[in-house]
Amino acid sequence: MFSGIDEVDWASMEHAYGPADDVPELLRGLASDDPAEREAALDGMYGAVHHQGDVYACTLACIPFLFELVVDPGVQDRGGVVELLTSIGGFDLDEDDEAEIDEDEIEGAANYAMAAAAVTAGAGVFFELIADEDPGVRLAAPLALATLHRHPVRVLALLRERLPVEPDEEVRLALVEAAGRVALRHRPLAERVGKWLGLLASRADSPGLRLAALAQLARCSPDGLPGDVVPVVSGLLREMRSAPEESGGREEPAGPGTGASPGGIPAREDDEPEPGPDTTAPPAPAPADSEPVEPVEPVQPVERAQAVEPVQPVDPEPVASAEAGRGEHVVTPTLVGQLRSLYAQENAGRGAPWAADLLRTLHVGLDDRVGDRTALLADQLRSPDRHQRIDAVRMSGGLIRAWRGPYEELVALVGEQLADPEPRLAEAASHVLEELFGLAAPAADALAARLAADPGGWVKTWAGGPPGLGSTVKALARLGDARAVPALAAALEREQVAHDVGFAVGCLGAAARPLAGVLRRRLADVELDENAYDRASPLLAGLTALRAGEATPEVLRVLRGAPEYRGAWLRTAALRALGAFGPAAREAVPELRALISRPGTASATEAAEALWAASGDADAVLPVLIEGLESDQVHDRRSAAVALGALGPRAAVVAPRLRGLLAHDELWLRVDAAIALWEVSGRTRETVGALLTAWEQNRHVRVRVAECLARMGPVPEGSAAAHVLRSELVSVRRHNAMDGGYGSHDIHEDEKLLALCRQALRGAGKGSTP
Repeated sequence: MFSGIDEVDWASMEHAYGPADDVPELLRGLASDDPAEREAALDGMYGAVHHQGDVYACTLACIPFLFELVVDPGVQDRGGVVELLTSIGGFDLDEDDEAEIDEDEIEGAANYAMAAAAVTAGAGVFFELIADEDPGVRLAAPLALATLHRHPVRVLALLRERLPVEPDEEVRLALVEAAGRVALRHRPLAERVGKWLGLLASRADSPGLRLAALAQLARCSPDGLPGDVVPVVSGLLREMRSAPEESGGREEPAGPGTGASPGGIPAREDDEPEPGPDTTAPPAPAPADSEPVEPVEPVQPVERAQAVEPVQPVDPEPVASAEAGRGEHVVTPTLVGQLRSLYAQENAGRGAPWAADLLRTLHVGLDDRVGDRTALLADQLRSPDRHQRIDAVRMSGGLIRAWRGPYEELVALVGEQLADPEPRLAEAASHVLEELFGLAAPAADALAARLAADPGGWVKTWAGGPPGLGSTVKALARLGDARAVPALAAALEREQVAHDVGFAVGCLGAAARPLAGVLRRRLADVELDENAYDRASPLLAGLTALRAGEATPEVLRVLRGAPEYRGAWLRTAALRALGAFGPAAREAVPELRALISRPGTASATEAAEALWAASGDADAVLPVLIEGLESDQVHDRRSAAVALGALGPRAAVVAPRLRGLLAHDELWLRVDAAIALWEVSGRTRETVGALLTAWEQNRHVRVRVAECLARMGPVPEGSAAAHVLRSELVSVRRHNAMDGGYGSHDIHEDEKLLALCRQALRGAGKGSTP
C-alpha cells in the first residue's frame, strides 16, 4: 500500500496550515490499527488537507492513496475515507459559478474541477463497496455512487437491487437517500425515481423505510406525495414509537439525509439539480466504470420499479449488520471525536436517531406548504416521545424563521414544553421562543411560569466571556412582558452585569422604568479603566432605551473619562444616551458644543446629533453635519445624512447635496440620503423612486425603506410603492430568510416589515397625495 507516496514532493505543496509534508503521516494514520490514530488522521485530513471543503494541490495528490485505502478490506473505518473522497470529488461548479470567478479564484476552481474528474474516474470501485462486509462502508458507498458516478441509470439499478438484500436498516435508508440524490442531480430521472419512491412509501416493510421514501419524494418529486401526507407521516411515527426494535436504532453517529459521516464529519452536498452527462445509460449493475454508454431502453427501468414488492428483511450470512459491525470508538480530543461524543449524548435512549434527519429532509421538501408542515409539527409536539418533541421544537424554529404563517397553536405547543422535566426539551423550547419576539405571545404564561420556577437560569455564565441573560428572560422581555422585570433587576445586582441586559430593557419599554435607578447607580460605580466599555455599555443601552435624563451626570462622567482602549466606542454609547435624553440633557450642552469643534469626524457628528436633541440649535450643528456629509468614509457620510434628516426642514439647504448622493455606488448611503432628502424637503417623487430601486436590489434594506414609506402616509392606490408593498405582504417566504444560516433577530425584523407595509398601505386610495 502507498506505493510511490515518498516520491511525491509533499514539501513543495501547502494545505490550510502550511507545508504539506505531514500529509504522508496522515494517510498512513488512516490505515493504522489504532482507532485513536485513525480518528486523529481523519480529523487532520478534514482540518488541513480538505479544510472547510477546500481542495489544494496536496488534496489532489492524496486521491490515489485514498482509493487504495477504501479497497483494502484490512483497513478499518473505511467508510470515513469513502465519505472524504465523496466530499473531495463532489463539488459542482456550474456555469453561474464560472462566470463569477475572479483571477484570484482561478487556481482554486481548477483544483475543484481536477478533484471531481479524478474521483469520478475511480468511482467504479464504489459499486463493489456497496456490498462490503464493513457496514460503515456500505453506509457511505450509496451517496458516493449517487454523487460521483458517471452512469446514474446504472447507479439507480444497483440501489434498487441492493435494497431487498441489505440487512441493516440505516444502510437501507442510505440507499433510498442516494436515489433521491440521483434524481436531484439528473432531473430527467426524477419521474422514474419518484415512481419507485412512491411504491416504497406505500409498500416497504418498515415505517422507517417508508418515511425515508416520503422524505426523498418530497425532495425530488413533491408532486408524487400523497394528499394526506401529514396523517401518513404521523402514523409512521406512531409505528416507530410502538415498535422501536424494527427501526434499526444504533448508538453511533450519522444518519442519512444529513451528509454526516460515521466519523461525524459533514460531507459536501449540493442540492441544486444538475443534468447528468449520461442519463440515458442502461441500467446495468456491472461495477466496471470503463464501459461505453449504450443506448437506453427507456421503459424498462419504470417497469421494473412498478414491480417492486414490499422489502422483506433477509439475512445474507457473508454480510455483517451495521450494528454488529460498528465497534466501540475511543474518545479522542479531535473534532471528529467531539462531534461523535455530542451525537451520542444527543441521541442517548433514542430508538431511531436518524428519524429526525428524515423529518428534516421531509420538511425541506415540503418547502412552502406551511399548513402541512405546521400540522405535522403540532402532531410531533403532542408525541409521548420526548426525543420527537425535542426534534419538533427545533424544526418549529426553523419553519417560523423562514416562512410566514399563523403559528399561534404551534407556539403554544412549544411553550408547553417549558414545563417538561427533561432539561434539553425545556431549553430547546426557550431558545426557540427567544427568537420569536411578539410571536411568542401564546407562550407568555408558560414563559412566566418557567421564569418563576428557575431563578438559577436568569443569568448564564460562560468561560472566557461576559455573562448573558437566560433565554427565558430574553423571550419574556422581548414580548414586553413586565413579568421579566424582577429577573432583570436581579441581573443588575450581580457583580458583572449581563451584556444584553440593556437590550432587554429596551424591549420592555415603560414597564422597565423602575430599573432606571439601579442602572444609574451601577453606571456611577463603573471604573473607567480598560474594561470600562464592557461594564458600562449594557447600562448605557438601558438608560438610552428608558430616556432616563436624570442620569445625565453619570453619563457625562463616562463621556469625559473614557479610557483610550475602546474609548471611541464608549463615547459613542454615551452620546447616544444623551441624544435619547433630549432636552433633559441640557446640562451636557456645553460639553457637546466643545465636542463639535472637530467637524468631519465621526465623534463630531455624534456630538452634533446629541446637541440638536438637547438644545434644538440647528445653526450650531448644521455646519458640522454638512462637513460630515463630505467625509471620505461611507459610514460617516451615512451618519451625517441620518442626522440631517432628523433636523427636518431646518436642514433644507442640504437637499442638493443629498440629491447628489442618490447616484452613489454604496446602496445603504443612497437609502439614507433618499430618506433624509424627503425629511428635509418633503418631496416624495424622486425619493420614492430611489427607495424602491434599493428595495429590489437588496432585501435587507426593506425595513428601513418601509419605515420611510409608512411615515410618508398612505401610499396612493395603484402606485409602484403600493404594488411593491402588497407583493411583500402576499409572499410566504420571509424577506431575510437564508439557506444555511440565520440571525437572532430575523423573525422580529420580518414581522416589523409586514407591520410597516400594512401601515403604509392603510387608507391607500382614499384621497392620499402622491
